[in-house]
Amino acid sequence: MYGLERVPAEIREILDRYGFDETRFLRECEAVASGRISKEANLVRGRLQPPGPRAWVDLPGPEEPEAREWAELGRTALAEGKVGAIILNGGMATRFGGVVKGVVEALPGRSFLDLKIAGIAGAAAGAGGKVPIYLMNSFATEEATRLHVAEHRNFGLSEGDLRFYTQGISLRLRKNGEIHFDEAGMPSCYGPGHGDCIPFFRASGHLERFLDGGGRILFLSNVDNLAARLDPIVIGAHLAKGASLTAELAPKWPGDQGGAPVLVDGALWIVEGFRFPPDFDQDSVPVFNTNTFTVDAEALDRDFPLTPCYVEKKVGGAEVVQVETLVGELTRFLPTFYLKVRRTGKLSRFFPIKTPEDLQDGREDLALICAD
Repeated sequence: MYGLERVPAEIREILDRYGFDETRFLRECEAVASGRISKEANLVRGRLQPPGPRAWVDLPGPEEPEAREWAELGRTALAEGKVGAIILNGGMATRFGGVVKGVVEALPGRSFLDLKIAGIAGAAAGAGGKVPIYLMNSFATEEATRLHVAEHRNFGLSEGDLRFYTQGISLRLRKNGEIHFDEAGMPSCYGPGHGDCIPFFRASGHLERFLDGGGRILFLSNVDNLAARLDPIVIGAHLAKGASLTAELAPKWPGDQGGAPVLVDGALWIVEGFRFPPDFDQDSVPVFNTNTFTVDAEALDRDFPLTPCYVEKKVGGAEVVQVETLVGELTRFLPTFYLKVRRTGKLSRFFPIKTPEDLQDGREDLALICAD
């Protein structure tokens, strides 16, 4: 059905290895075919309004009294082993010419993963504790990532402090809901969005073990945003505010695209840029989502009905469809505190590197951000 019977055995083996959910996949095929998953269906319904400036709090400088209070809370949580970190290292390894971004040399002699892991481990050590680090890979990034980590001897961490899991896997479709096959009769696999980071973390058993070991808080960030450091002030802010989820926002600059917090029928949550109705002025919201979150681990021990989004891609000259979910939509289901962070200077918490050109242009600033 929908071409699944034509998928070669070697691809079936890969699908099975990475947790392919055939029932969900066939449901998505039918939804794409019927138009229930479509560009039009992506658009958020209801009354959308920009939030006022009180919807978020500016992250204070480290010497401000509130920051000192938050830092003390955060250091205590780190020292007591209540904090873990998830690094989103999935995706398709396409923007760096087919090279897995995490293993790329970001600064001389230091890869993205090296810098990211060192920053997390260093923050924990500075507070007198240790933080388990979980790398979420995809079928496209797992092998290179494991090899890189092994070659660098776990970057000085024990195996128990650096753990792996993978997001799901799916097959690209044609617009009629049928599986896309290339001229050689091969289907095209992909990782279906960073919304996978929570259900697959839970399915791996890591969430249960983290909670059983006394873990309370998880820090989530992208591997390519080296400015998103584990900071006791941010951890403390999350604890002090008492929300289940803390979402970091950055000031919006001209030309920025991305998700942003808006009021949808009075409820504030992050809506991705491509999900805004055409008549909504995205520039009316002066901040946007950085995809960096601090979350109560216990709140993740449930299923979340994240919206399956219709995403068009071009593969080998062919127009294909991917169905993806987005982790930022957790803000729709969990009480969320919004924290506005800096995106310039040494204290920046948002400096993503998406392409080799970004890396080339940004190395000087990156060196400043990552300096000890």
